[in-house]
Amino acid sequence: MIAQAPASQRDQSRLLILHRVPQGRDQIEHRQFPDLLQYLRAGDVLVLNNSRVIPARLRGSNVHSGGQFEILLLEENSTNDWWVMLRPGKRARIGTEIVFRDAHGLPASVRATVLEKNEEGHRHLRFVNTPNILQSLEALGEVPLPPYINRADPSQMELDRQRYQTVFAQPPGSVAAPTAGLHFSKSLLSEIRSLRVHVCFLTLHVGLGTFAPVKTETLSAHLMHEERFDISQETARSINAAKQEHRRIIAVGTTTLRALESAAANPSEGDGPPLPSDRRGVGGEGVVAGSGRTRIFLHPPCDFKVVDVLLTNFHLPRSTLVMLVSAFAAPNQTSGRDLILFAYAEAIRERYRFLSYGDAMLIL
Repeated sequence: MIAQAPASQRDQSRLLILHRVPQGRDQIEHRQFPDLLQYLRAGDVLVLNNSRVIPARLRGSNVHSGGQFEILLLEENSTNDWWVMLRPGKRARIGTEIVFRDAHGLPASVRATVLEKNEEGHRHLRFVNTPNILQSLEALGEVPLPPYINRADPSQMELDRQRYQTVFAQPPGSVAAPTAGLHFSKSLLSEIRSLRVHVCFLTLHVGLGTFAPVKTETLSAHLMHEERFDISQETARSINAAKQEHRRIIAVGTTTLRALESAAANPSEGDGPPLPSDRRGVGGEGVVAGSGRTRIFLHPPCDFKVVDVLLTNFHLPRSTLVMLVSAFAAPNQTSGRDLILFAYAEAIRERYRFLSYGDAMLIL
């Protein structure tokens, strides 16, 4: 069921509508993505994640032995100083020097040295011979497609450079796409605005931690990776005004939802500066503008203080994303898991396409 390529047109995927409160006898509807317009109301606030995916996958070799490496940039500590996922890890000992290859497979001037290894097996690299490795990625990097998308023909990657990116992408920083946003075309966004729906943006740079499976025996033992987010004053004002007027907040994607719930204001702090990520949580009303980092892990039972409607893709089993949508399907209850598994079983029967390039689900 895993989609290996996007729909022929961005906004022509399928859309499963899941009603948390059944409408008559129909809890699930099967529609096309442009039908989203029928479920929007004047005054709704549609929030999208505008983070841009960087060409974060690099190819290189050991300067001394010639052994080949595949490197995925994970998090920037400072200019030319990054944590990365590197394969095969056993060859990347401390002090290993790596020379990178360009899109044609030829050696480039850019090099890096392995400085350390953490408990997760990630490597700390320092890059040289470039003012900033981010500026070199267009020449050296590849689209960081998930491992479940196979690309036997490298020429397909040119299409991925366009389609594994939202049409509204702005600040670079994500190593995976905020995939629910991939369904939107510029023309569909214009139609949405014509309905007097307020469209606004935030930025959460997507890391691999969002997609990491839960391997611990208890949910409390699972550690989410930090992700950086930024919410502008304009977006915060739009959301907070809508909440006060009982208008709906529609989050496009789990990354948008996580950013909004992480930035939920603590009423005891008033409208002061952004709270530290460990004090944000989901308490209070409205959101605080500003930058922050979050490890928020949303799973049943969980309340949601900001988001009223969620548009999302279909996710992998045992992932924190399935747990998040299960929590959203039945706030403050544990029954959401059964509802989501019911919806997923229906999606499989109807041959929906799953994961990054797949179809979408609207939870009302």
